[in-house]
This record gives sequence, structure tokens and C-alpha cells, in this order.
Amino acid sequence: MSTGTTEQKLLEGLACNDGKAIETIYKQHYNMVQALILSNSGYPDDARDIFQEAMIVLYQKVKSGSFELNCQLKTYLYSVSRRLWLKRLSQSQKNSTSADVEELQETVPVEDELERHEQRNLDFQVMEQSLNNLGEPCRSLLMAYYLETKSMVDIATDFGYTNADNAKNQKYKCLMRLKKIFSQNKK
Repeated sequence: MSTGTTEQKLLEGLACNDGKAIETIYKQHYNMVQALILSNSGYPDDARDIFQEAMIVLYQKVKSGSFELNCQLKTYLYSVSRRLWLKRLSQSQKNSTSADVEELQETVPVEDELERHEQRNLDFQVMEQSLNNLGEPCRSLLMAYYLETKSMVDIATDFGYTNADNAKNQKYKCLMRLKKIFSQNKK
């Protein structure tokens, strides 16, 4: 099924208040909007509010019957969210001038921000694939250090190294292997 067909089905589901369609739209696009808001002076609550408002705008457009999506759904939601956020920021700045709003709009270019977000998502996918290809014990060691934030002393104990320095050397070797796999996977 093509992306256009999938998105059309999601919009039809949205118009019919289909919970699965609404949930899918949230899962696919909320993180993108959250990243936009958080990187532009917002908070997680702001991101939820803005995404909800964007979904309401989309819902109203779809329900009108005359809505025609001329871009990807993520681009539409991103631009609506961006506009809503800029409007909220300009309203919250009581002494803002139109020059301030124009300057603010220049700091959040839709295409560049969306492209950066997509690239970051691709990099995360490649990193996940690289970690899975890394093998044990390197995978577990790196996850213990970077995700579980364990100390080198704890890692040495957990993995059976004689001391923290040996664990640190092994972590370095594992990290170099991961970087090599990541660069190969990225190509």
C-alpha cells in the first residue's frame, strides 16, 4: 500500500472517529511536533496542547468534505503545529512587535526542521540496527553504561572484569566497533 493510500485511509478513519486511525496518526507524528515545540522554548504540556489543536484543525478540515491533502500528512501537521506555536508564542509576549514575530518565524523554518527531524529518526534507526549487529557482551556493556548510566565499577563487577580500568578499555573497544558498524550501516 502506498503512503498516499495509507494516509488517505487514515484521514477517512479520522473523519469517521475511528480510534485506530487517530491512534496511528498520534504514534506516527506526535514526536515530530513535540521535538518542534521543545526545541523552540516549549514544554511537554505545550507540545500535547499544540498537537491536540493541530489534530482538531485536521479533523475539522477532513469533516468539511472539501479537504484535499496536497502534501504528506506529517508536513501538514508540522506546518499547522508550527503556525499554532508561533501564534501562541507571539500572544505570550505581550510587548512583542511584528518584527519579533517575523524574527521568530525565521528561527523555525518548516522544511529545514522537518528534514533535520527525519534525519535524526533515520540515524536512530541505523543506531538501533547497529547495536543489534554489535553482539554480546559489547551491546549489553554499552547499554549498561549509556542507557542505565552504571558506573565503571558496577560494570566491572557485573561483567566480570578485574577492575574498572579493564571495563573502561573494553567499553572503548566496543564503542569503536559500534562506530564502525554504524558508519557501514549508514552507507
